[in-house]
Amino acid sequence: MYLVYTPEGSEEPKRWKYHPNKLLTPERELIEKLTSKNFTEFTVDVQKGNSRCRRALLFIFLKREHPTLKFDDVAFQWNELTLEHSKGELLLMRESAAEAVDPDVLDAVLEKFDQEIAEAYEDPDEEGKASLPIAG
Repeated sequence: MYLVYTPEGSEEPKRWKYHPNKLLTPERELIEKLTSKNFTEFTVDVQKGNSRCRRALLFIFLKREHPTLKFDDVAFQWNELTLEHSKGELLLMRESAAEAVDPDVLDAVLEKFDQEIAEAYEDPDEEGKASLPIAG
């Protein structure tokens, strides 16, 4: 999964590979402090669109590049920040859809996955390494 930040006026989006289990312990603890959620709850809520969770995640990635950044300085318009599944993640989800989706709508669901897979960002370094972005 990728956190994609495209501030107004920027030509290219900033893209970070987001895998919850790859965040450092101090980053996870700071996220828990900032969001008042345990980390597993955070990983679910960030995907559901919780604003504070997404802001905290953006803060963590920006702070890596700007160590003096303060959480209160992080603000964004909703359409400037998205989470995008990687091509590998979408392929995993498509594979499991046959077992999880009602057969009456399966063809439509698979077609939607195929469209998303065709448009998904593919990091050449991640080929064959996909896993779903939920912390255990």
